Amino acid sequence: MRTPAVSRLLVAVIVAFAVAACATTQRGPTEWDGLVRQPNTRLDAVFLVPDAEISAYTSVLLAPAQVQFHRDWSPNRTARTANRLDAADVVAIKDNLATMFDEIFREELTSGGNQLVTEPSLDTIVIVPAIIDLYISAPDVPTAGRSRTYTANSGRMTLVLEVRDSVSGEVLARVVDTQSGRNTGMMTITNRVTNTADARRAIRVWAQALRRGLDEVRAESKS
Repeated sequence: MRTPAVSRLLVAVIVAFAVAACATTQRGPTEWDGLVRQPNTRLDAVFLVPDAEISAYTSVLLAPAQVQFHRDWSPNRTARTANRLDAADVVAIKDNLATMFDEIFREELTSGGNQLVTEPSLDTIVIVPAIIDLYISAPDVPTAGRSRTYTANSGRMTLVLEVRDSVSGEVLARVVDTQSGRNTGMMTITNRVTNTADARRAIRVWAQALRRGLDEVRAESKS
């Protein structure tokens, strides 16, 4: 028997994401693969299974994050010869970002008292994340020179996160949210260090929002 209490778990997670994200427009489709878009959120888009009744999940399985660059991203378009990236550098960026995502999400979920598992079971909720449309304004590689690159925005990336039933694989919810890097409107130095810091901040926003949602449900169930 699926319980209303755990049904509120998913809703609270999505609401927490909405609180943490920047205000966005409600343009776009109202349905996506049978999931219905939820109004009055501050995420780019939140879709839920209508009248979802979710089992009493007690553990979380975090799937590896998939990373995909924006189709128009060209890392060497304006780069100096010494700073040009090769195929291995591009793969390393994706791998490092996925690793960073995993570490930050695990840290936040664990700090909230969530039991993380590596194998699904009947009481496991599965979080499936993907970072798409990754665009880095000024990627670089370590060089001996002292070249500097100035940008007004270090880049952007979009999270597509699915919440799935661990047994059936049914998608119970889907969240889409875009985060931009430093955007002060002023030209400032952009390099590997600042790019990494901006990426960490964006991922932390998503991870903390998920943790807060789970924390709220746990507190509500005890009241």
